[in-house]
Amino acid sequence: MTALDEAIVVPDTEFDLGTPEWVLDWLEEQGQPSPTSWFRDETPQVRVALGSFSIDRHPVTVGQYAAFVADTGYRTVAERRGWSVVYGADYWEETDGASWRRPAGSQADYEPPLDHPVVHIAPEDAKAFASWAGKRLPTEAEWELAARGAGYRLWPWGDVWSRDRANTTEFRVGDELLRAPEWRAWWKETTRATGPVPLTTPVGSFSPLGDSPFGVADMAGNVYEWTASPSRLYGPSPKCDGALRSVMGRYRVIRGGSWMSLRFQARTSERFHGDPSGWACFATGFRCAGDP
Repeated sequence: MTALDEAIVVPDTEFDLGTPEWVLDWLEEQGQPSPTSWFRDETPQVRVALGSFSIDRHPVTVGQYAAFVADTGYRTVAERRGWSVVYGADYWEETDGASWRRPAGSQADYEPPLDHPVVHIAPEDAKAFASWAGKRLPTEAEWELAARGAGYRLWPWGDVWSRDRANTTEFRVGDELLRAPEWRAWWKETTRATGPVPLTTPVGSFSPLGDSPFGVADMAGNVYEWTASPSRLYGPSPKCDGALRSVMGRYRVIRGGSWMSLRFQARTSERFHGDPSGWACFATGFRCAGDP
């Protein structure tokens, strides 16, 4: 893969950003592990008009990031401080030596393949790459539009789930794993032999069936993706979880879910939030956008 990815142009569009109420009812019926209040930051929907923009077909890969580093000598936040966040056998851990070069930490015998998405990326690391590439990070609204099109759909391909169209937990264990204790037991067993190696897949592995209406790949699962948008509520949302309310105005929006996620967290309108002052983990990467 070349240093720069193919950019797909998304035309001028108006659409309703966020999650319709029927989806919250559906989530409650599914038996998924999170309370409805945890998804209330996705509501109410708000009408947004976007000018034309471009977005990369794939997340930035290890090989692309390596080309950037070779050209500039850049060192990521994780490399400078000597650690990054990895989910160990039981929970999240600040792991020595973890970075985009050694995603599982310095003690694990694992180097990431060049065609996998780069991880352990903080916002300033993503911004530095994008500037070098003559691009930028997508806004939250741009990301969601590119993921689902102007009409609402749960996942990039539609409203019917298929575990063979995205790199989520279901891709490996099936559709029945819904509870946090079950997930932790599966992960503990998975890491017993190899350590906490991120279960990313080569970008584009699920194309074309998993692509969005615009032909953008990997927008459900594989890695979480930083956007350029500060965390904020779309409008009055009194039933939103208090922990989510507490990060509004301080954190940055992350989209897409990852290989760690269940299908409910890989929806096109699901929102995550991360500290923009240097937070990074072994499941977080990014993709670039631009102005045509």
